[in-house]
Amino acid sequence: MSAIRLLVLGAVRQHGRAHGYQIRNDLEYWGAHEWSHAKPGSIYHALKQMARQGLLHAHEIAPSTAGGPPRTEYEITDRGDEEFFRLLRESLVAYDQKTDIQSAAIGFLVELPRAEVLELLRERIEGIGRWRAAVTEDYVPEDGPGQLGHIGEIMNLWLHTADSDAAWTQGLIDRLEAGAYTFAGEGEPFVGVLADGQENPYATAERHPDDDR
Repeated sequence: MSAIRLLVLGAVRQHGRAHGYQIRNDLEYWGAHEWSHAKPGSIYHALKQMARQGLLHAHEIAPSTAGGPPRTEYEITDRGDEEFFRLLRESLVAYDQKTDIQSAAIGFLVELPRAEVLELLRERIEGIGRWRAAVTEDYVPEDGPGQLGHIGEIMNLWLHTADSDAAWTQGLIDRLEAGAYTFAGEGEPFVGVLADGQENPYATAERHPDDDR
């Protein structure tokens, strides 16, 4: 599963229609360039690839009166919408994915109904529990990881990471059950996208050839 695919589809969907530089700005605003592979080249490649796949519709906009090449704006299609929600649901449940995929899913969880998100998060905790039970039954010595030498620390790291994930997920469940955030069907949710032309305080200095398109 690709975090960049979920991130780009979700950002385009929240804008309604946006060009590549807007999507790049949004993802940098969220810090995605630090915790995922959402670099400029990856973002523009994903936009063009998903347009070819029919998940996004590319609109070519006439150049401004000041000159310059025409800019392409992207809009999510019905197929893209289906793919976005498929990736979102899978990412909220999957406990064995990379952190960037889980982080991307958290960024869009309010796009789903609250009850469904709670169900998916509980399923995530159950999956972590099943994995932990299977692993500890076969691989954790009674005297602790040290019995396997420093190699035992590998399993120790995996178990600690799984326990931390389960604890964090339960904390999120508790906050959502207490009414935190606005979900689909409850009103206008928080949307963390930048308006066109709004300055991004976290923008990087690096430019990409498609920035002017």
